[in-house]
Amino acid sequence: MRFFRMLKILGVITRNRLDRLVVKNERTPLPVRVVLLLLKIFPAPKESPASSLRRSLEQLGPIFVKFGQILSTRKDLFDPETSEELEKLQDQVPSFPSNEAISIIEQSLEDTIDNLFSTFEAEPLASASVAQVHAAVLQTGESVVVKVIRPGIDRVIREDLRVMHLIARWLENLSEDGKRLHPIDIVKDYERTILDELDLNLEAANGVKLKKNWDHSGKLYVPKVYWDFTRTNILVLERIYGIGAANVQDLKDQNVDMKKLAHLGVEIFFTQVFEQNFFHADMHPGNVFIDANDPANPSYIALDCAIMGSLTEEDKNYLAKNLLAFFNQDYLESARLHVESGWVPPDTDIHEFEAVIRSVCEPIFQKPISEISFGRVLMSLFQTARRFNMEVQPQLVLLQKTLLNIEGMGRQIYPDLDLWETAAPFMEKWMKDRLGIKGLLNRFGQAAPKLFEHLPELPMFALEAMTQLKQLGRNNKTQAILLKDLKRTLERDRRERRQMKAAGLAITAAFVAMASALISDVNFVENTELLLGSSILGSLGVYWMFIKV
Repeated sequence: MRFFRMLKILGVITRNRLDRLVVKNERTPLPVRVVLLLLKIFPAPKESPASSLRRSLEQLGPIFVKFGQILSTRKDLFDPETSEELEKLQDQVPSFPSNEAISIIEQSLEDTIDNLFSTFEAEPLASASVAQVHAAVLQTGESVVVKVIRPGIDRVIREDLRVMHLIARWLENLSEDGKRLHPIDIVKDYERTILDELDLNLEAANGVKLKKNWDHSGKLYVPKVYWDFTRTNILVLERIYGIGAANVQDLKDQNVDMKKLAHLGVEIFFTQVFEQNFFHADMHPGNVFIDANDPANPSYIALDCAIMGSLTEEDKNYLAKNLLAFFNQDYLESARLHVESGWVPPDTDIHEFEAVIRSVCEPIFQKPISEISFGRVLMSLFQTARRFNMEVQPQLVLLQKTLLNIEGMGRQIYPDLDLWETAAPFMEKWMKDRLGIKGLLNRFGQAAPKLFEHLPELPMFALEAMTQLKQLGRNNKTQAILLKDLKRTLERDRRERRQMKAAGLAITAAFVAMASALISDVNFVENTELLLGSSILGSLGVYWMFIKV
């Protein structure tokens, strides 16, 4: 099955002539040039290369569509036509027939569509890579949206994941760069992420948790979940109304404070990552709406909570310290933290690493986003990674992806946003709260119940520890005696082997001398027995020298 899937991928590339997107130069490898030349045999479609790219991603299925969704936020990497085509992947993926959606709903909820809803719109509101959404009204009068998983999508996703695992193994085995990037670990992480999207119960639970985190904040709203109508492949949510984050002109027409909106987005992201440790990891514009009812105080609406991320306390601390070092342009501290965290080898030259980080990051400071090409910065950092054997951190992949999405929306909403100026005060306050007296008292307060719970057991723990230490001392003495005996035995064996080797040399010399004497005999060549005997003597000498001794 994997073989046929790979053939399909190659077929889609050929049919849509995606070679038109590749810019050849003198550094293009010869095999790639040959492939590009062969593809020209096939006729090119009438549509533009950008439209062919979008169509290819749609034809290849949900994993490739999601890849296109990420690319759609990177307007600095593509021309306007390609960006517009990729944006269509956000909510314009071809829908599946509404009668199939109705059949899935009725089977899952074990009732007819007329009994479940007072109205149900057969035409989907939006169609995405894994599911599509229909508008409806419950019998109790609440306006809702009904999300339905595409039929048969589970099988398609698993086939694509097998192909990705195969490619990842090739990459990891073919080059040192492949090993450093940990493609197998990355694919495993992505596998967990994409398979989680197939369980709408999980998405519903994520939405409930995110809603609790931001309730009454006035900054981020998450739709209500209707659990009675939710199953693994069906999700019913409160219907919300807002302006898509990508519809910048509509936001401007509503006189929305774009600067405030952009700064709020940065605040929400850093709050989710560092304070709540539960961040929305699929923040492309199709999943973000803006509530512009109060244009002077706009707020965000989060949709599609299938992919959520979190970090360990250790990763959060190192990440926060690294970000602060970047914000303060303290590249020596950043280099030191990379070594301390194990992200680069321990023998890395700190000062050389500092100089390279400085050369990459210094140009981006004090500039608005509109003047910064993070695509080029990432390419420079990749070259740095290769030079210093920096390993990809699979646990940070989701965060990196979210940062790219946030940057893409920041460009669209408010091009003059200074990301560093906005984020630095937040990070400094977070670190102060965490490492200061207040933070220490808070952490002690959180740990106090568990400490008091074990307080009565401390005397017994102390007694057991003392007993174990005494036993450890006795064991150490015993091991020292055994090691001393072993050392004497090994020394005696070495002396005996030296003696045997000397004897072996003497015996071998004798065997070789006897064989030589036999060979020198004038009648030797005519005497088969002597020939055989000399061979045996020589063999005995070699055996005694190299095997017995």
